[in-house]
Amino acid sequence: MSSPGFSDSVLTLADSERPGGRSLLKGQQTKHAIVQAAVGLSTQFGLEGLSIGTLADCMHMSKSGVFAHFGSREELQISVIREYFATFEQEVFYPALQAPQGLPRLRALFDNWMKRVAVEIQSGCIFISGAVEFDDRSGPVRDALAYSVQTWLQALNRAVVLAKQCGHLMPDADEQQVAFEIHALILALHYEARFLKNPGSLARANRGFDDILARYGVPGAIDFSA
Repeated sequence: MSSPGFSDSVLTLADSERPGGRSLLKGQQTKHAIVQAAVGLSTQFGLEGLSIGTLADCMHMSKSGVFAHFGSREELQISVIREYFATFEQEVFYPALQAPQGLPRLRALFDNWMKRVAVEIQSGCIFISGAVEFDDRSGPVRDALAYSVQTWLQALNRAVVLAKQCGHLMPDADEQQVAFEIHALILALHYEARFLKNPGSLARANRGFDDILARYGVPGAIDFSA
């Protein structure tokens, strides 16, 4: 799963040795620190609750200093989405690629996702809150949010397809339905655990995933207890 044009460029060591390179590198580091702080604020207050003024206070900077790195609140919001998406990839998707194709990789994706959700239950999830804030809007911020979620769901669907191709899922299993049910578990978990604060929600989500494998999986294809 690649994200062409969706991540900020990375400076190399040689860039810092060029004329003006050290200032450029420092500026990139400052911008990255601002984005990190903005991610933290956005998980608490939502993308719409993110303001240049609050962020400036958090960074002990002037509003104009923060604004100079982005040019607009909209660009700041998009930068937050990019950073959040990159972290999601690093914590959930890329580690799962180390697992063999098929159900082992699908389970690794789900397990990593559950670890991520366990943190988001406390801190909040930009993808969840952003969907509420921007579901009936148009524009670059909504597009960036939708792109992030669609890219992840495509990766999930691909993992399900590979599991079927490996013979780990029943021949008549509907790949899109399997991916839909897995995604639904995550959404229900956010609602149950973060909003309703119902105890045992994580365990029920894990049990739900096991039920999905029991219904769609080929009996004995993979022994996860080994």
